[in-house]
Amino acid sequence: QVQVVESGGGLVQAGGSLRLSCAASGSIFSIILMGWYRQAPGKQRESVAVITSGGSTNYADSVKGRFTISRDNAKNTVYLQMNSLKPEDTAVYYCSTNDLGKVYWGQGTQVTVSS
Repeated sequence: QVQVVESGGGLVQAGGSLRLSCAASGSIFSIILMGWYRQAPGKQRESVAVITSGGSTNYADSVKGRFTISRDNAKNTVYLQMNSLKPEDTAVYYCSTNDLGKVYWGQGTQVTVSS
């Protein structure tokens, strides 16, 4: 079993920054993909940013140029640096890991951006 724990959410004013962290632990074989997703009230969960074990990244158009995903493979940890935050970034942010095809989710961390 793999445990995924996020941290770093909170309340910030528009234009501010936050850094989310996510650590995976447990019976890990080889995490090939880690990513951040978010779900706003009344909306479906959407992909924000993902990163492969090789460092390739992909971002949602809405966050390109503002968010940066990074990863520490040795620690099975992924980060999301969020700059120039907007009220529409308000959501619960979830971390996901893909361990040789098995997908695990964290419990989520709330990010609230006030205008």
